[in-house]
Amino acid sequence: MIGLISGTSMDGIDVAVADLSIRGDVVELVPVQCAEHPFPKDLLCKPRDLAEVCAFDTSLGQAFGEVAAGYLPADLISSLGQTVHHEVQDGDCLGTLQLGQPAWIAERTGVPVVADLRVRDVAAGGQGAPLASTLDALWLAGENTAIALNIGGIANITVVRPGTPPIAYDTGPGNALMDAVMEVISNGRRRQDTNGEFARRGSVREDILKKLLADPYYSKPWPKSTGKEHFNAEYLHGFPTVPAEDMLRTLVEVTARTIADACRAHDASTVVASGGGMRNPVLVEALTKALDPIPLRISDSLGLPRDGKEAYLAALLGFLTWHGVPGNTPSATGASGPRLLGSITPGNGPLRLPEPVTGPVTKLKVGEPKWLD
Repeated sequence: MIGLISGTSMDGIDVAVADLSIRGDVVELVPVQCAEHPFPKDLLCKPRDLAEVCAFDTSLGQAFGEVAAGYLPADLISSLGQTVHHEVQDGDCLGTLQLGQPAWIAERTGVPVVADLRVRDVAAGGQGAPLASTLDALWLAGENTAIALNIGGIANITVVRPGTPPIAYDTGPGNALMDAVMEVISNGRRRQDTNGEFARRGSVREDILKKLLADPYYSKPWPKSTGKEHFNAEYLHGFPTVPAEDMLRTLVEVTARTIADACRAHDASTVVASGGGMRNPVLVEALTKALDPIPLRISDSLGLPRDGKEAYLAALLGFLTWHGVPGNTPSATGASGPRLLGSITPGNGPLRLPEPVTGPVTKLKVGEPKWLD
């Protein structure tokens, strides 16, 4: 399996290669390789009209296909694409749009592609996110109130507690607001505060922090999801003008505190974190402090690399669809029931799907990695 995704930060195309198998109610995922490839620079601006949407969909599909071609052979490719719009009004997700046309991936590789994985959950009344809840609930099954945390452009958690259905939702901004500030102050030359360089020189502005934490999103009940439609550069208009370093340090605090508040609300015994936000040492320090005494662990310690977990998620979701297993978690997304996710684009030959799996899948076993150079 090859899994592909470019997250809300648009900071790269993530790819993961995994061997997946299923026996009874257990899926085994053996990590083989994961990497990040540069996001095409000419696609960094969100498309604004239909011509740009068409060009973006085509070009990103071609870029995904080129990345995947470098990791062949494979039996199946699964792509979560690039979310360009996620429409939520009054707590309901009205639609979601992921681009990166799978036909280009299939044409370049000759391999069947599972893609467009979110929209079926939305059609069933769900939020279409966070789909990471599927991997997290299977992966952490049996743990004592463990929370899986992913910090990308948006931060999300999955609460896994024995004997109860998993809960998952977006807690709020991860890197999105920090990235937006960096783009503005660098005139587009820098898209992130690498290693927290700017934030480390700043101080938390309590007046701005208080105003940011008053956003109604944080007190909304779950299931809920959000995106850059809400947390973007325009969101920060109207705040006092302060040194960029102070604003960035304050935004680090917003991300850390909103995540920690959500984790405390569920009496977490441990938090297992992944995603690009974990590369920012200032954010990791702030989050560790905000969570204390709840321990913060890195997903690598449980077998899934922090930078590759979402691409492995893409691989898992495609694998489940291929085997006729629903890929959403209704208690997490709010969908009316379990659904097979995505659409399948054939490769060079006719589709030959395996016999559908009968019965539910209850556990994900992460096998011993067999890394390739």
